[in-house]
Amino acid sequence: MQILRCIALSAVLVSLSGAAFSQGKTAPKDAKVYFITPHDGQRVRGPFLVRFGLRNMGVTHAGDDYQNAGHHHLLVDVNDPIDPKEPILQDKSHLHFGAGQTETQLELPPGAHTLQLVLGDAKHYPFDPPVVSEKITIRVRQPVAAR
Repeated sequence: MQILRCIALSAVLVSLSGAAFSQGKTAPKDAKVYFITPHDGQRVRGPFLVRFGLRNMGVTHAGDDYQNAGHHHLLVDVNDPIDPKEPILQDKSHLHFGAGQTETQLELPPGAHTLQLVLGDAKHYPFDPPVVSEKITIRVRQPVAAR
């Protein structure tokens, strides 16, 4: 019985240490993620092109664990702070680009929207400190009426 407890405890400790190292991967201090387009304050009609820029790091696929490389996540109308110890959510407001994409066509309802980019590591965790863009605000205009 004592041996089984030791084995179980060892298994728990090994799994906890692996979890601790899978998050908060460091990034170069001069790494920067930014929007190429659209620009802060821009008025757009949907669908519109969103292009991601990245400086001093590389873009790779989710699951590829290369040093100084990650993949993009686009946050739409998200106000919660980025937590490097939690994986980036995946839902209609947290869009993942795990195939290494650097642009997307986005369609949003008319009105004001905020956009922010976050670079995630191989396991969708933000880097520590987080590599995030400035949050921009865009205004989506009504579609042009068909004639």
